[in-house]
Amino acid sequence: MREANRPDSDAILGAMPQVALAGGHAISWADTTSVLAAGRYLLRRRDLSDIGTLPAVEPPDLVSILRGKPELAREAVKYLAIMALVDGTLDHRKLARVLEYSRALDVEAHYLTDLVEAASGHLAGASAAMWRKNFDTVLSRSSEGLDPDVWIRPYVGNKADPDLMARYEALGRLPQNTFGKAVWDFDKQNGYPFPGDPQALNAAFGTPHDSTHVISGYDTSARGELLVSTFTAGMHPINPMSGHILPVIFFFHFGEQLNDVGHAGKGGLDPDEFWHAWARGAGMTVDIFDPKWNVWDWVEKDLEELRRDWNVTPAGRPR
Repeated sequence: MREANRPDSDAILGAMPQVALAGGHAISWADTTSVLAAGRYLLRRRDLSDIGTLPAVEPPDLVSILRGKPELAREAVKYLAIMALVDGTLDHRKLARVLEYSRALDVEAHYLTDLVEAASGHLAGASAAMWRKNFDTVLSRSSEGLDPDVWIRPYVGNKADPDLMARYEALGRLPQNTFGKAVWDFDKQNGYPFPGDPQALNAAFGTPHDSTHVISGYDTSARGELLVSTFTAGMHPINPMSGHILPVIFFFHFGEQLNDVGHAGKGGLDPDEFWHAWARGAGMTVDIFDPKWNVWDWVEKDLEELRRDWNVTPAGRPR
């Protein structure tokens, strides 16, 4: 999507600082970097170098400019919501500003409800909703009736699968340039047990997630985990905000331990590479989280050739 003309992009980018300013403080480095990066990577505004040249766009202005463009309006509200979060806290005044824009644009979304719930002191409920949306997006369908805590580790006790473990272990014998060997290296270097092991995550989640780490080049630091999920949100169209982006911002930027799958961290949002990861994922020609995608179809392929074939551009370096 993201086919915005210059007036559209000026309006969206011009609204973003208004959310940041609602917090009662001067525009921060993270705010400025986010606006410029959203313009550079997602709205194709590589010419923009000074956010001071943008118009101060109020909700009625944004409605007027984006009238008749509902998809672009929904995209705009996503960017505005991120602006309420980049400084590492959920500021009520910033969120209220986001809601002004969303109401004016007539945009309703689950992730906005989750933010309101979290800001209202109902973090447990908001966390449960985000965890459930993440589960839905992994399954690519409703998870109603399934317990995510049971599903995520299906090999416990007598359900261990040594044959499946051996199949993954055999990837270590592939040539070093292959995708499969890169997945094997990634799991070994990070101490992740292979699917089939009683301690392993479900292959339906663990393998696509680890494969996305490999293909994107993002590591397992708080920064890397936040970026790989943002990359996934761009690549996989189901619940991108409520199921991928918001949970990792809470988990790896706010430091909220939403579940026991990983360890929470603070300050993980890189305000430039975040938007780059979103654009990189959106540019993918393959959806690794699509249930029809099968890692075994690709393990013998050259990793760099796959990146070229799947339109995976190089990641940026940590600052």
